[in-house]
Amino acid sequence: MLTKSQLKLIKSLELKKFRKESGLFVAEGGKTVSDLIACGLECKLLIATKEWMSAHTIKSPVTITEVNEEELKRASFLRTPQGILALFVQPAEEPFEEHPAKELCLALDNVQDPGNLGTIIRIADWFGIEHIYCSTGTVDAYNPKTVQATMGAIGRVKIHYTHLPQFIAGLQGKAPVYGTFLDGGNIYKRTLSGNGLIVMGNEGNGIGPECRELITERLFIPNYPAGRKTSESLNVSTATAIICSEFRRRME
Repeated sequence: MLTKSQLKLIKSLELKKFRKESGLFVAEGGKTVSDLIACGLECKLLIATKEWMSAHTIKSPVTITEVNEEELKRASFLRTPQGILALFVQPAEEPFEEHPAKELCLALDNVQDPGNLGTIIRIADWFGIEHIYCSTGTVDAYNPKTVQATMGAIGRVKIHYTHLPQFIAGLQGKAPVYGTFLDGGNIYKRTLSGNGLIVMGNEGNGIGPECRELITERLFIPNYPAGRKTSESLNVSTATAIICSEFRRRME
């Protein structure tokens, strides 16, 4: 049975303020919860319906609290609850390191949509990118919608929030800094590195002026065929997938 205080805590985590104060976040669904547990994230509360538990098994460090469908529905942030919900401790921020000098990393400049951020984290995980640097204006990675979209990848990809222009400026001479622009060079014809930082911009405005000035390699994803009237731009998560795929293809 879910207590009133537990329900109140869960619902409070919809807001960034309370996620920050408590250091907790919500994850839902068997795949996401089991992946986060497997990644070693500390689980503080785990609830599931009797029906879910009878059909699934999960190795958990905490006792599963059985709840009924109505209790889960009140706690869930999903239109259709998936039978299981957990509270996890947000990973501690790592000491600052210049990862892009050694490996390929992503940077996000004011990405606003939680679903886009979650999808990008999942893309990074797929392509073996372990670090994402986010501007302070980028949506919180522990937003319930973001966590849901990562499908557990948030347990494997490290998310760093920083003053992005200052961080990029510190990489000058140490690692290439890539960004996508309509006037950039065709990504399929450019030399790409196995390390560096790929900067992706805001959904409506692209990469902001402060970061734009610090990009050392301007790339463009061409439409097909060239010159054909087409959409104005690609969704930021779609563009990220194309770019990451091309970088990794070159490493083969």
